[in-house]
Amino acid sequence: MRPSRHFFEEPVDQVARSLIGGLLLVNGTGGRIVETESYDADDPASHSYLMRRTPRNGAMFGPPAHVYVYRSYGIHWCLNFVCSPGSAVLIRALEPVKGIEAMRRRRGTTDDALLCAGPGRLCEALGIDKRLDGASLLRPPFTLTLPDDRRAILIGPRIGLTKAAERHRRFGEKDSRFLSRRFAKET
Repeated sequence: MRPSRHFFEEPVDQVARSLIGGLLLVNGTGGRIVETESYDADDPASHSYLMRRTPRNGAMFGPPAHVYVYRSYGIHWCLNFVCSPGSAVLIRALEPVKGIEAMRRRRGTTDDALLCAGPGRLCEALGIDKRLDGASLLRPPFTLTLPDDRRAILIGPRIGLTKAAERHRRFGEKDSRFLSRRFAKET
């Protein structure tokens, strides 16, 4: 089932959980979402903290069901799904399903477990960069479908943060070998 714009208007933590197991394709290349993180304007780790809009984070204040793409530490692109204004879900990892050869070429590896394990690797494998910032998730080049069944989901603190690192807003599919990093304990 394809999500509607209304799906993204739900609370951001709920959206982040509900995306686990869904299929994300960009120009026909991609896979199953196995790891996400959530952010909102009340979160000191969010680019939209206290609803401060900048040229960089403008897409986070746009309509739901669009993407916010930014460069992390000047190195890696990161893909976020915009929910309500100032909130977004970071797509952290995919299990590669379609276009695996293209992903291998882009990433320069044949280790499928490393193709999309981490937001930077994921964007490189799918060919995502700033040109997609603000694009609709409901139209090409994106194809997004929600999972047909419930998955066992682990919850833990987010990765690589200096602010609000203790918050449990990272969601991952239990037993997936495609996560960016294992969860410390099962919750």
